[in-house]
Amino acid sequence: MIHFLINGNVPMVAALGLLAAFAGTCLFLAKFSQYLPKDAGREFAHDGKLSAGKPRGAGIIFILVFTVAALLFAPIGREMCIYLILVAAEMLTGYMDDASDKPWGEYKKGLLDLIVAVVLAFTFLNHNSNTITLATIGMEVTIPPVLFGILIVILVWTSINVTNCADGVDGLSGTLTIITLMTIYVIDKIKGMPEDFSYLILLFAICILGYLWYNATPSRLMMGDAGSRAMGIFISIAILKTGSPILYIPVAIVLILDGGLGLVKVFLIRFFKIYILKNTRTPLHDHVRKIMGWSNTQTVFRFAIIQIVVSIATVYMLM
Repeated sequence: MIHFLINGNVPMVAALGLLAAFAGTCLFLAKFSQYLPKDAGREFAHDGKLSAGKPRGAGIIFILVFTVAALLFAPIGREMCIYLILVAAEMLTGYMDDASDKPWGEYKKGLLDLIVAVVLAFTFLNHNSNTITLATIGMEVTIPPVLFGILIVILVWTSINVTNCADGVDGLSGTLTIITLMTIYVIDKIKGMPEDFSYLILLFAICILGYLWYNATPSRLMMGDAGSRAMGIFISIAILKTGSPILYIPVAIVLILDGGLGLVKVFLIRFFKIYILKNTRTPLHDHVRKIMGWSNTQTVFRFAIIQIVVSIATVYMLM
């Protein structure tokens, strides 16, 4: 198999895998996007009606390309195979929602996310230590397995949902995800982590780049929940594999704020009748466009710049 060649230190084969993943994503998106479900427009989102009629659910294509490329070119063991299955599961549940005439309820999607998160936590704890590193101070902390499992579930569920909520502007969530993943890749290199998952990070980012070729403003298609939910779970796996999961906060801070504030706002109103951020639209990408007058391009660039600055500062502290 090709992945054995990568283990045998053949960088040319690994590079070929990256090029094949990009070309495959671009090719299959061009050929099959016409068969994707069409977006109906989002009623409450700023300029949401502009997306009406565009193919959505493109995540099913670039996630499938990633999965095939990973099986062909990456060193896949049992643990990594389970992670690929879980990423594909999130993609499929998201795509079924994208293709449904009636959108799935948030409780249904939340329950499915919880099941996936529990399986991921169980898998991680069976293949990795329950000791984490507080990276900025170099201190190690051992967490009881049950507590660590609960924290992993929270991390995975949070990552899936904030990434999903941040998907609302052409190119935004994909660009932020790439910055986050490449930051994690650099952290892996600094910490001397094994190459197996680091290569998966590159493959995943390459496939998103292929999607962004068609999603740059003005977009031709959209990833839908099939893409955003898969990106969210992959980010959570990547940060867990660094051994320093708390780094999720700085390396994904813009995704957390953009998508997460709305979740917190709705949760507090629904369950505790507590009203916060009354003058702030959520997700934040709607606020900056409608209230502050930013264009879509300005929103993507400025959010990306903020994340890059935070990521550079985080990496610098680890060196």
